[in-house]
Amino acid sequence: MMNKIVMATNNANKLREVREILSPLGIDVISQAEAGISCDPEENGSSFSENSEIKAEAVYNAYAEKKHENIAVIADDSGLCVDALDGRPGVYSARYAPKGQECARLLDEMNDIPDERRTARFICDITYINGYGMDFHFEGICEGIISREKLGENGFGYDPVFMYGGRTLAEMTAEEKNNISHRAKALGSLYKFLKERQGE
Repeated sequence: MMNKIVMATNNANKLREVREILSPLGIDVISQAEAGISCDPEENGSSFSENSEIKAEAVYNAYAEKKHENIAVIADDSGLCVDALDGRPGVYSARYAPKGQECARLLDEMNDIPDERRTARFICDITYINGYGMDFHFEGICEGIISREKLGENGFGYDPVFMYGGRTLAEMTAEEKNNISHRAKALGSLYKFLKERQGE
């Protein structure tokens, strides 16, 4: 198993979460920019799984073409699915509103939705491509409800309006969030998968 993995992102928040969870394995997780790869494939899949695979394959192929060698790659696609909105914003979570305005738009759209119908879930799909070009998928789900106002200063994206256990994800420490988040659960499965293959 390779001790270096390229993550198909330049998102510092995602990169930090992945590094924190995989670091005990002694794996060096680098961004695609740190790997010298510049690519931004169109995420036109109809599911989180399809989109994460599109991103992972694009970075894997770009690295192989540029460096003339293979490297392991991980990519994730995740989003918020709200029951009262028929699953929206779903795969369009990142494009649901201008950056920084996602929570405001969601709260506005759900203004008349009663508390008992504000159920939602974060879903994350991670694609891992090993050094031999084989791909594997890992999914994580975090069930919660949408709050009526933004709460908390931590996290990013929809974290300030997604409540789990009476608090929003933005009110939790990074360690607390990493114990229950959708990405943490998917990464936990990836962690177990990689740990079982150490030494191969």
